[in-house]
Amino acid sequence: MLFRRLAVVASVAAIGGLSLPLAGAEPGPVVEPVGAEVAPPPDAGRVVSPPPQVLDTPDGWKLVLGAKDETQVISSPLTTAISSREYVVGGTYEGSLEGPDDGEGTRGTIEVGYQIGCGIDMSTSNGVSLTGTVGLNPSIGILGTEVVSPLPDGILPGIGGNIGGGITVGLKPGIINIVPVTKKEFDGAKPWVMISNFHVKIDGCVGQSFLRSYAFLTRSTKVSDAIVAYYGETKTV
Repeated sequence: MLFRRLAVVASVAAIGGLSLPLAGAEPGPVVEPVGAEVAPPPDAGRVVSPPPQVLDTPDGWKLVLGAKDETQVISSPLTTAISSREYVVGGTYEGSLEGPDDGEGTRGTIEVGYQIGCGIDMSTSNGVSLTGTVGLNPSIGILGTEVVSPLPDGILPGIGGNIGGGITVGLKPGIINIVPVTKKEFDGAKPWVMISNFHVKIDGCVGQSFLRSYAFLTRSTKVSDAIVAYYGETKTV
């Protein structure tokens, strides 16, 4: 009996020892699986702006026009048509006027917009149309004519027809669609325009399309107008 009790106590102690937690145990570092792909960042549509354009006028004025923070993102058109193109654009367009104090002051206009070029235009053509022709050819035959009796024994009328069809696609050389955004009159030496989340689109465009920004800065006096133009980088889709 003594040996049985000692065996039971030893068994209980062994089982209890297995269930005790290990002191000081800490979770190990999380190991990333080898070859795991990192999702690319979303396309912000950043466009590199060309250097500012500079114009020196005969009366000693210097006009500078440039842009920064330009964005152009392709957007799904509301029409869902494959011949429509739509973009979401933005940017800041800054002008500068410096010159002698001739009493004329610095006043003029700054205009900003976008140009969308289309390789093939369907908007001003006939588009896709169906063509067809139908014709009838009546005929009469004579039956039973002989040398002895030249009179015919009967007449056999007949009729034949022809049907033809085709598809024509009216295409024209590409066009440039100009989308003006704003034209502002100003008095001062530092005019600027900021655009954000502006949608521009063109319909009836087949093939590739091209997008670029434009801006015009005009200094006006009583006797002259000085205009400098800026064009952004062309984005091809």
